[in-house]
Amino acid sequence: MASLCKCKDKTLSCRTSVWMFPIYGMAACFTPICKKLENKNALIRGGVYLVLIYCAEFISGTILKKYNACPWDYSKAKLNYKGVIRLDYAPVWFLAGLFFEKLLKDN
Repeated sequence: MASLCKCKDKTLSCRTSVWMFPIYGMAACFTPICKKLENKNALIRGGVYLVLIYCAEFISGTILKKYNACPWDYSKAKLNYKGVIRLDYAPVWFLAGLFFEKLLKDN
């Protein structure tokens, strides 16, 4: 989206890091957790997913940062922690966790 807004690039081209594939792939680990949480309400489930996503982002970001390979840097963001997580992303990760849960249940 940024390419469309800043550069008027209608192809929406972007770039990413190969490190993101295993990081995003960790979402598959949600399956057994989803099954254990299936009878809990959405606030509890979303909260658990939020914490797990933050943990995965913090651990992977810290490891990659140690080797100067971290593709993101939140250090200039107001609500960042050690430049690898942003606390203001909590609502997004909460909803993303519930979205992943829905995808996993449908398959």
